[in-house]
Amino acid sequence: MSEAPEVLLAKSKPRLSLKQHLLDAESAATLIFRLDGRWGQNWCRFFQLDGDTEKEIFLLNLRVAALFHDIGKANADFYAAVTTPGFLAQTLRHEHLSALALCLPEIRQWLASNQALDIEVITAAVLSHHLKASEKETAVQQSDESTEKFKAYRWCQPQSTRNLVELYFQHHEIKATLERIADIAKLSGIPNLPNAPWSNGSIWEKAYRSGKSNGRYFSREIKKDQARKQLLVAVKAGLIVADSAASGLVRNEKDIASWIDDVVHSRAIAPVDIVNSILQPRAKQIEELTGKPFKPHSFQIQIAQQSDRSLLLAACGAGKTLGAWMWAESQIKRYNLGKVIFLYPTRGTATEGFRDYVGWAPETDAALMTGTARYELEAMQENPSDSIKGKDFQADERLYSLGFWSRRYFSATVDQFLGFMEHSYPSLCLLPVLADSAVIIDEVHSFDQRMFDTLISFLKHFNLPVLCMTATLPNGRKQQLIDAGLKVFPTESDRQTLEDLQKKEEHPRYDLEPVENFHDAFEKAFTAYEAGERVLWVVNTVDRCIAIAEKMESQLKINVLTYHSRFRLKDRQRVHKNTIAAFAYEKDQGERKPIIAVTTQVCEMSLDLDADVLITELAPVPSLVQRFGRANRHLARGAEFRAKIHTYAPPKGSIKPYTKEDLKVANYFIQALSHNSVSQYELAAALERYSQDERASDGNSRFLDSGYYAIPGSFRETDDFSVPCILDCDLDAFEAVWNSDVKYKKEEFIINVPKKFANMETEHHTWLPKYLGVALATGHYENPERGFIAKAPEEVDLG
Repeated sequence: MSEAPEVLLAKSKPRLSLKQHLLDAESAATLIFRLDGRWGQNWCRFFQLDGDTEKEIFLLNLRVAALFHDIGKANADFYAAVTTPGFLAQTLRHEHLSALALCLPEIRQWLASNQALDIEVITAAVLSHHLKASEKETAVQQSDESTEKFKAYRWCQPQSTRNLVELYFQHHEIKATLERIADIAKLSGIPNLPNAPWSNGSIWEKAYRSGKSNGRYFSREIKKDQARKQLLVAVKAGLIVADSAASGLVRNEKDIASWIDDVVHSRAIAPVDIVNSILQPRAKQIEELTGKPFKPHSFQIQIAQQSDRSLLLAACGAGKTLGAWMWAESQIKRYNLGKVIFLYPTRGTATEGFRDYVGWAPETDAALMTGTARYELEAMQENPSDSIKGKDFQADERLYSLGFWSRRYFSATVDQFLGFMEHSYPSLCLLPVLADSAVIIDEVHSFDQRMFDTLISFLKHFNLPVLCMTATLPNGRKQQLIDAGLKVFPTESDRQTLEDLQKKEEHPRYDLEPVENFHDAFEKAFTAYEAGERVLWVVNTVDRCIAIAEKMESQLKINVLTYHSRFRLKDRQRVHKNTIAAFAYEKDQGERKPIIAVTTQVCEMSLDLDADVLITELAPVPSLVQRFGRANRHLARGAEFRAKIHTYAPPKGSIKPYTKEDLKVANYFIQALSHNSVSQYELAAALERYSQDERASDGNSRFLDSGYYAIPGSFRETDDFSVPCILDCDLDAFEAVWNSDVKYKKEEFIINVPKKFANMETEHHTWLPKYLGVALATGHYENPERGFIAKAPEEVDLG
């Protein structure tokens, strides 16, 4: 047995003793979540820890967990790993050893002398603070995009062939840490930990069997004890936050106490801040756009008066987003909050939300958070809008999620903040920000089943002001949101008093004129274009989108826009921008130019497109309603104008990604409304009649249901069809970026292509990230305005 080192190490860069890191983590926990501070109070409110005693128990258990969390680093494997150049495999994960120590009888008896300490909660938080702990053999794909390795995270599963680990649990740093725990938890003395190494058949194997049994019993217990479950998840998440802060701040040579005081305990938002930073600049922009003085509708004023748990259902183009910001302003008057978060389902819609609203705020207060935000922000500055001109919104990348803690206004994809429900580590590090926020969640109709399950579970288990909104929602989903505590606005009786909304929603915006087939639709598109109209054509697959655009350009000799999901990001940004510009609101009718754009479902959500003619294949009814909302959106051509809507069935045998039942119901929906002038209100009413039954959300999530353990899951239903790739023509440029200090610019080259076109094993995979494939450009990506062609356009069945 080797002699223990004089100083145990927690980190090698910078070199930091284990004792100091454990004290730092406890200090960070205490400072961030102090119960007289706004973040501590909002954290306890968020987790429904309501009484003073419950709050004090939370903070005590968190501090003890912070002091225990890395105690397992007191072993010979870990010390060798941080003092030896290169990679050295460790036999056991250090947090698995930390939790094992908590399963020793002498530790449990010692902690049990203070009844406020929940030993199972502390053990669970310590074991799972790296989100790499499971009870059984489970292969988990690492979230790091740079690798596709699968790891086995079963508790105490050896990661090497060695079967013995020397432990330094009698080291003076460990004894000092135990004395600190005894001091804050008012425990007498400290236990004498065993000197035996970890090995099969040792005292540690007995501790593991005991811990595993305790974990199972605990999982059963918390199913019956909601208050204890809330304490568990508050401490588990709090430990991840405290450890992240302690590690990140020391790594960046920042003083923990002063940084937390400056960032965490900065002043709350005042209502006037939202007025000055968001509402007034946006109102001024609307005035310039419309040439009319801005005056909020009574509908928007009443949104602000709604409760802190509301479901806003109003037509596309009714002014929901501005009303939602007014609601946020009113919540600031009711709650002591530091943030407003606007969540969107896609990167594109989050970016639009940033450009139109959040970007007006000072650069130190505003944040865009998507998977490609840094790249998107740089691209926006190449041709900046008035809201973002001259501003640098980049956060301090060295601090990762902590770099966003100081921001006040967020436009983000929903994954960035609700991903914590599936154990996303960055999302967990942002959880104090979420707890300190009023939250608006847009386009909830578009959530896939897994996302909607998560949303329902989130609403049921956490207490914060939330506004969900969309234009229309099937009855089943609407009822589930009501059951989760949201109040619908406006109700039918509300509508009777909202003349402006009623007028907008009940105004006949469309003439619905179905056509027989693709060929009739083609004629309608061309005729409308020739008449100077804006034509938006929406189809259900990328292949048909490209084929129709190609056919129109070749036969009619006109320029046709194409927008779908199969572009390199740098090209997608351009076609997105061009499509938005081509269908933008124009106060001067002479500025409206004829255009045809063929798109897929990417146009359905939150995009401010104002078409004169909307052609669409049949699709599920909620999708159709959203597509219709892109036509005659602002009544810009006067009250008498009706946008033409032409629907037709997709080719037989090519109904994917939808089902026969989806299209059958859609057909009934169209038949009920066709050959009439139709309003948004009538669409919403018809949607309620024709919405299909949907299973009720089960209320489960990994965050709430994992007990002792935690491994990451997927927030969205996975797409097994497409694979992220680099085109072979981009490999040299991609490699140069990949090996530079601007690695984030790799995003501009990435494109999702059908799996059969992705080569995952090439000579370039010696340096290319394993999760990326290589796709041929020749024959597939020769026109950046058209995107990746998987099937020759002339071979695509258009019906």
